[in-house]
Amino acid sequence: MARPPRFDVKQLLDAAVRLAAAGGPAAVTMSAVAMEVGAPSGSVYHRFAGRVALLAEVWLRTVESFQEGYFKALEAGVDARQAGCAAARHVVAWSRAHPEEAALLLYGAEDFGRADWPEEHLQRADRGNQRVRASLDSLATALGAEGQQATERVALAVIDLPLSLVRRHLRAGDPLPAHAEDLAEECTAALLGSLPAASASAPTAPTAGRRTAPWPSSGAESRDD
Repeated sequence: MARPPRFDVKQLLDAAVRLAAAGGPAAVTMSAVAMEVGAPSGSVYHRFAGRVALLAEVWLRTVESFQEGYFKALEAGVDARQAGCAAARHVVAWSRAHPEEAALLLYGAEDFGRADWPEEHLQRADRGNQRVRASLDSLATALGAEGQQATERVALAVIDLPLSLVRRHLRAGDPLPAHAEDLAEECTAALLGSLPAASASAPTAPTAGRRTAPWPSSGAESRDD
């Protein structure tokens, strides 16, 4: 029976997350990841073609992890307003539960070398962006949001507002206060409550071939835009 590898991809990406949270994307190098887990550099190169692929994987895995719960939250509410509030709470709750990943996502995909990513990683990021936009469009429709101002209100309520709350504390190096989820939900509810169909059925998040990347988006727009 073959022995399981001593250092698997998850261990190496977990180490990359810790390095990025502490020192930013520049701290994530092949040798630094190897040193973090006590592995020979060859173990890292055996699993990632190079630093560009490592950076792409650590970014996409982190955002995909966030997205999985975000889309579930959008589907969880009894009505569209509750779905939006659940999504806003998820932004805060996930950040509280995953402080290192949340600190990593203070950066953007471009900081993790998106311009040089292999095509497969670019496609994953693009699919993530497309799914985020489709989900927001579905929520806006369920809420009766028509016109640019109304759709901007939806994006502000379920993305920008909870993210700004999280980022303010993370950038200051402070823990999220105990009331952060409630505050995010209250503000989101107030923004969405004035829309005409705030009690409409919750939207169904679009499906995709694989889970991809929002914070809530991959940090860069699709190349098809």
